[in-house]
Amino acid sequence: MIMENSNKTFELFRNKKVIITGGLGFIGSNLTKKLVELGAKVTLVDSLIPEYGGSMFNIHGLEDKVWLNISDVRDHYSMEYLIQGQDYLFNLAGQTSHIDSMKNPKTDLDINCTSQLSILEACRNQNSSIKVVFASTRQIYGKPDYLPVNEDHPLRPVDVNGINKMAGEWYHILYNNVYGIGTCVLRLTNTYGPRMRIKDARQTFVGIWIKLILQNKPFEVWGGCQLRDFTYINDCVDALLLAACNDETNGQVFNLGGACVVSLKDLADLLVDVNGGGSYSIHEFPAERKKIDIGDYYSDFSKFEKAVGWRPQIDLREGLTRTLEFFKTNIAEYI
Repeated sequence: MIMENSNKTFELFRNKKVIITGGLGFIGSNLTKKLVELGAKVTLVDSLIPEYGGSMFNIHGLEDKVWLNISDVRDHYSMEYLIQGQDYLFNLAGQTSHIDSMKNPKTDLDINCTSQLSILEACRNQNSSIKVVFASTRQIYGKPDYLPVNEDHPLRPVDVNGINKMAGEWYHILYNNVYGIGTCVLRLTNTYGPRMRIKDARQTFVGIWIKLILQNKPFEVWGGCQLRDFTYINDCVDALLLAACNDETNGQVFNLGGACVVSLKDLADLLVDVNGGGSYSIHEFPAERKKIDIGDYYSDFSKFEKAVGWRPQIDLREGLTRTLEFFKTNIAEYI
């Protein structure tokens, strides 16, 4: 399979029942848009807790094409009901802030770990034939021993969020191996694009950069020489769909990655260039951030490419251009 044939592959989602946890969030809403276009019957689950990024505006124009349930994934009874009859579950709900996880570790545990076990129990009890794709994070690797990082790299999370996401991963793999529920895990890396959270840095530092540059304010670059890769949201959505519709992914963990590797300073320069103006200053990491910074990181996604044919299609300049265009039009809805 190659990416050029993905649209034909995605036709299998037509009339399929799909449930998305965190459906009003950044990734969930973009996935929703694509699934609606493909003719899927989509149920969204979102708590709309302000800190976690869900927004009704994210599904603007789709309100009458999806079924929305305002519910928390920590509500076991709700998930037991909602999971029934579904063909696919994209399990995207989570607490994403690394700093918040250190300040409120119990909340992070409840959302990123305990609730994952409850969701999988709901699948086992009510719908064991469902296919589940779980969104994890490259943060669980910690500070890399080598680059690019592949799935064989040791897991050494540097914060509470990473530890709980790691546990969530292994619950999914366990339920595949023991109970035969088709599950797989995608470790995401710096996903960006339209509908991302930009009001603060809870989701990604790129968001706060975009907010400030569009407000004609300088933004801060911490460090500057760290290397990163970035996945544009459309590429991430394609990866989720490919993971869901291929049995070869069952019981497997995969990295996603970006089309290029870039330093944070070069990323800042590119953002200013694409925007046609702007400014930034370079600073040392704040103390609380420095303790959990992982240094350079970029992914080896060849395992996933071999399994399903996925490769990033949108380069960084094009992705930033599309992102800025979206927020220039809709910034009032996101700040």
